[in-house]
Amino acid sequence: MGKPLALTMGEPAGIGPDIALAAWLRRNEETLPPFYLIGDRAALDERAARLGLGVPTADAAPAEAESLFASALPVVDAGVRATATPGVPDDSSAPLAIAAIRRAVADVEAGHASAVVTNPIAKSVLTRAGFAHPGHTEFLAELAARGGPTPRPVMMLWSETLAVVPVTVHLPLRQAIDMLSAELIVETVRILVADLKRRLGIAKPRIAVAGLNPHAGEDGTLGCEDRDIVAPAIATLRADGLDVRGPLPADTMFHAAARAHYDCAVGMYHDQALIPLKTLAFDDGVNVTLGLPFVRTSPDHGTAFDIAGTGRTNPNSLIAALRLAARMAAPPTA
Repeated sequence: MGKPLALTMGEPAGIGPDIALAAWLRRNEETLPPFYLIGDRAALDERAARLGLGVPTADAAPAEAESLFASALPVVDAGVRATATPGVPDDSSAPLAIAAIRRAVADVEAGHASAVVTNPIAKSVLTRAGFAHPGHTEFLAELAARGGPTPRPVMMLWSETLAVVPVTVHLPLRQAIDMLSAELIVETVRILVADLKRRLGIAKPRIAVAGLNPHAGEDGTLGCEDRDIVAPAIATLRADGLDVRGPLPADTMFHAAARAHYDCAVGMYHDQALIPLKTLAFDDGVNVTLGLPFVRTSPDHGTAFDIAGTGRTNPNSLIAALRLAARMAAPPTA
């Protein structure tokens, strides 16, 4: 019998509680793997009452979650009370969000849970509370280090339609271009390929790499980065025996016929990779952190303060994140 998934509450004033409740209600319809929520049970019950959802909850230890899951949403106490109302974070928001992430990682490392699934956090709220990381990904990498070398995390956005990885992530575009290097591209693709093999059972991943400039630079006439940085990186990866193509013009990489020829597309910067993913799979995209010693997935959207507590939320991305986490945590079948 497998271990349950550890789901964080996320920003308590956001839609994390809403979509967790909605996902549990669809547990049979979606054949969801068992999960438990790490957070504040009283706050979760208040949100369920506000939404008019008849979701029974139960205090639980991770070991009890699987047996409880059919009849109640198991809740593991994060040790922090949440007093925020929907759409209005307060001083309780950041401590609870951080405590839930820490507990989820600790549970996976201790063997109590199979994977970490994180609900959205509000980076501005955490920053005001002194949180020193740009987001979930960097904090998870620090937790995974445990005093040793910090792993290099790679963000993959995944859906059944398209999977993408940006080489540079949360940086202003000018800084992203300055940061781009052949070494960074090579390292990113190697981590991607290793986890596609190890976590998703793709024996020989096919990777399409976008050029940075229009028309992939037109051999230097539209910018030298593709000729001098991207192409040498691809040559190194192909010399390693990896199935990597590029640099390809980004404007022709994402139509249906092109997508049939690769398992994941690599973009040079955040929007180049995420715009096509969110266009094609806005409601069911999943944010996956590669390169960690454990599986972590998350819905591919934010806290949505404007609709928190209104009943207008869509849990599809969380449902996809839960299902993908369980798939990645299980040994690939031959």
